[in-house]
Amino acid sequence: MDVLPLLTLVAGSAAVAGAARRTPVSAPLLLVAAGLAASYVPGVPDYALDPHVVLPLLLPPLLHTAALDSSYLDLRANLRPVALLSVGYVLFATLAVGWAASLAVPDLPLTAALVLGAVVAPPDAVAATAIARRMGLPSRMTTILQGESLVNDATAITAYKVALAAAVGEGATWGGAVGEFALAAVGGVGVGLVLMVPLHWLRTRLRDPLLQNTLSLLIPFAAYTAAEEAGASGVLAVVVVALYLGHRSWQVDFATRLQESAVWKMAAFVLESVVFALIGLQLPVVTRDLDAYGFGHAAWYATAVFLAVVVARFVWVFPATFLPRAVSPRIREREPDTTWQAPVVVGWAGMRGVVSLAIAFSVPETVHGGDPFPARSLVLFLTFTTVLGTLVVQGLTLPALIRLLRLPGRDAQRETLIEAQAQNEASLAAERRLSELLADERNTLPQPLADRLRTVLERRRNAVWERLGTVNEVTGESADDTYRRLSREVIGAEREVFVALRDARRIDDEMLRTLLRRLDLEEAAAYREEAADG
Repeated sequence: MDVLPLLTLVAGSAAVAGAARRTPVSAPLLLVAAGLAASYVPGVPDYALDPHVVLPLLLPPLLHTAALDSSYLDLRANLRPVALLSVGYVLFATLAVGWAASLAVPDLPLTAALVLGAVVAPPDAVAATAIARRMGLPSRMTTILQGESLVNDATAITAYKVALAAAVGEGATWGGAVGEFALAAVGGVGVGLVLMVPLHWLRTRLRDPLLQNTLSLLIPFAAYTAAEEAGASGVLAVVVVALYLGHRSWQVDFATRLQESAVWKMAAFVLESVVFALIGLQLPVVTRDLDAYGFGHAAWYATAVFLAVVVARFVWVFPATFLPRAVSPRIREREPDTTWQAPVVVGWAGMRGVVSLAIAFSVPETVHGGDPFPARSLVLFLTFTTVLGTLVVQGLTLPALIRLLRLPGRDAQRETLIEAQAQNEASLAAERRLSELLADERNTLPQPLADRLRTVLERRRNAVWERLGTVNEVTGESADDTYRRLSREVIGAEREVFVALRDARRIDDEMLRTLLRRLDLEEAAAYREEAADG
């Protein structure tokens, strides 16, 4: 196996994603553009998507890290809108886009059109949620978009299997379709429920952070494989397990959490960079067998399917937003009011991603009997143009749309006040516990050390309140900002001395690593607080 193309893909994708952080353009869009440009460079190898690689090897870790960062409580509170989008909308889009494609493309069988509809039905909300967070959208809207992306792939893959069975001549029936959905949904959730408790138990029993994080890397693949082997939805199994582990991550020791956060951030960065670059690199593959249609006709079909995808989402989102509230007083009481601007943003945030392309590439070349699958090359091309069109058209304009609609953003002052109140309660409880411990003669400490413990608790409690108060007239910093900046400066001074002592052979490298790690942990604590404030 030639590893050079793979290394080039990973390194190039990471470089482009890193450069995107210095531009106003989101990383997914820049990566797709870079992939498109690279596809025209002579000598660039064929990076055809293999569904046997993308679905079992790339999808589980991406879902796992997204679910770990999600809130189980927020998703449960927004279960109705999430379900309407991740299940109801995907099925509606499958039928609507499939019907529109069968009308727009002459001689395209309805069964093959429904396969296309299922393929392009699930939005990939990675780009949408990234934009939503950067633009400061309300947390409920971000939760709904993120929840949709966690579950809709399972619905789309199941719908695709049903449509494909009809297209290849396996005699799919409505009863069989319902049974397929029930098995995928119930089975996937069931496998997740069975695995989540023993996996969490094992995580809490392992004492070595390296072993715990090795297990963490294996969990999404194990959950996905177990569910797929049982004929259920691997996507749902991964999501259920990850939501449970994320909800109970506080029960794992701090060293594991520090390492796990860094490991999964790196994994998500690399995988997301690679999959968006792969989208752009598919251009030579999907245009290879289009000669029979001609450029003009293919462009018209692509435009028709893209418009059908965009319109179908709005046709679903607006009634799904307002109709339940109109007919159910209970929903009006339980859920906050919404305006017409919210469904406009949700409707426009329907960018498609690499999962659609991976499913499209799994379409077989022949049906039962040996005949070619009808218009397979066109299905691949229309999937590619739909993914590309939604990422470019909707992805580029979504930030401007959010600014134009002037949606209320997150209330930073209110969130800081809530954080300060929570920190105050926790610090007071910690001080009471410290007083109890110091009253025990077994815990006797010299007074300076006892005072230091109390000072740390007091500073932690006051730090958040200081963010609500006045700032330094010269620097514009709060007292806590200045404290953290000075802490990093003095830590940097200590670090320089330790390195100088090592260079002078007054301490060895092992001792240097021990001393630097102690400083790194102190600086990491200050950095995490500052990142959370920002």
